[in-house]
Amino acid sequence: MKTPLWSLFAIVAAGVAFFVFAPGPSNAESATVVPAPELDESAAGAPARETAVFAGGCFWGVQGVFQHVEGVINAVSGYAGGARETAEYEKVGSGRTGHAESVKVTYDPTKISYGRLLQIYFSVAHDPTELNRQGPDSGPQYRSTIFTANAEQTSVARAYIDQLNAANTFGKKLATTIEPAKPFFAAEGYHQDYLTLHPHQPYIVYNDLPKVEALKKMFPNVYRAKPVLVSEAGL
Repeated sequence: MKTPLWSLFAIVAAGVAFFVFAPGPSNAESATVVPAPELDESAAGAPARETAVFAGGCFWGVQGVFQHVEGVINAVSGYAGGARETAEYEKVGSGRTGHAESVKVTYDPTKISYGRLLQIYFSVAHDPTELNRQGPDSGPQYRSTIFTANAEQTSVARAYIDQLNAANTFGKKLATTIEPAKPFFAAEGYHQDYLTLHPHQPYIVYNDLPKVEALKKMFPNVYRAKPVLVSEAGL
């Protein structure tokens, strides 16, 4: 479950004052552009649409980041790693379902590659060195996990994690795991497009809007100002 709102206001009150009036680091400034993957999927013969599923803490921010990426057709918040009957927000929040809050990204592989999506995921969508937590949220439902759809995605993701670890990119080993062939279940409607619909919500202001700003600054060639929304995707 998310940090209680009363404590979030305390965090945000300090965070916003620091962000507005002081030149010190913000969440966006702590993001790091990691090297591109040495191994990537080939676009040759690829279908018009492919999917990738990423887990990296609260799905509001992860979804919000990928909705601003050119080549992404849709990004849906949901749950992966557990059974269909436990794919509900209250149950997943217990940390005992095997699910992680996840985002299913549908993308055009001729416009953006799987490896590029992984680069964004590791650079700005979350902190891949945190084990079973992100920011104020803790528990296995907030783990850093890549749910791969096929053998090629698994190979690319595993090689990329090995590459970043070998280069000591983050100063310590990544906590990111790979879980192949796990079904994805869309989250409840009120979780979809949450960042766009609630830009002034304290949790979003402090934890998630800086991720979108980091995407804009660090990946200007793939940043799209108008997000692709679940409510408008027409899929």
